[in-house]
Amino acid sequence: MTRNFDVALIRTFAAVADHGSMTVAANILHMTQSAVSQQIKRLEDMLGCALFEREKRGLRLTDAGERMLGNARRLLILNDDILADMTESVVEGSVRLGVPHDLVGTILAPVLKSYVERHPQVEISLVCGSSPELMQALDNGVIDLGVIEEPLGTSKGECLTIDRLVWVGAKAGSAHRKNPLPISMVADTCAFRPSVFAALRDDGRRWRTIFENGNIEATTATVRTDLAITAWLASTVPADLDILGASEGLPDLPIFSVNLYLSKSEATPPATELARHIREGLMRPRQMAAA
Repeated sequence: MTRNFDVALIRTFAAVADHGSMTVAANILHMTQSAVSQQIKRLEDMLGCALFEREKRGLRLTDAGERMLGNARRLLILNDDILADMTESVVEGSVRLGVPHDLVGTILAPVLKSYVERHPQVEISLVCGSSPELMQALDNGVIDLGVIEEPLGTSKGECLTIDRLVWVGAKAGSAHRKNPLPISMVADTCAFRPSVFAALRDDGRRWRTIFENGNIEATTATVRTDLAITAWLASTVPADLDILGASEGLPDLPIFSVNLYLSKSEATPPATELARHIREGLMRPRQMAAA
């Protein structure tokens, strides 16, 4: 019997492998958890082996799953490259993109660079701000699409990726031991702010904010010089800073999703193409990591 791999099936497998959870994969893929489970079982039945084994903290790839993942990454990259090459047309015009301060120079930088190289006729206007500010800009028609950070499960946008909010401090720093705890947030409208302060309240910790003026570079400087700690998504933490946690006496922080929103008005070709590029660009690093 001939057995053919369905690209959607492989994409589901890769999403579960990335996050070690069928629930998280279901959120990202906009599927039900039972549908994800059925697709993984179908793939396992097709291959005649188990791809995951369940552990206390989630799912872990079996040896067969590890071998499968590398091939799955290569298949998905090739599929996306073929599709882009065969369907791409000249896109012209302008597009206004809203991006949070912490994402523009980290996970979105290579995506934007790639889009500009592929579509040089498109003029991109970049609007940086906090996620609540960007949502307001989207509602007011100031931007055409926005990448928005929100607590997991609260969004009506398209989930691009999921990441844990973590405490960040200076290497070998001591700011986290101070009382009250000095906190440096990028802005008083920061999407992380309510979750950070709620976690501290629930933990019975006293804190004080020492910086909130909308400048990510200045916020980073207060952390590097050990004046304060902050909270960022784990994937955006610079290598020269430390991720802090329970061993430093700090409370757990929630999981956030990075979501894509398009303007309620009719999307233009540049906006539609940029949305596709962002969507695929945020998936590609995970695809390539195990390729």
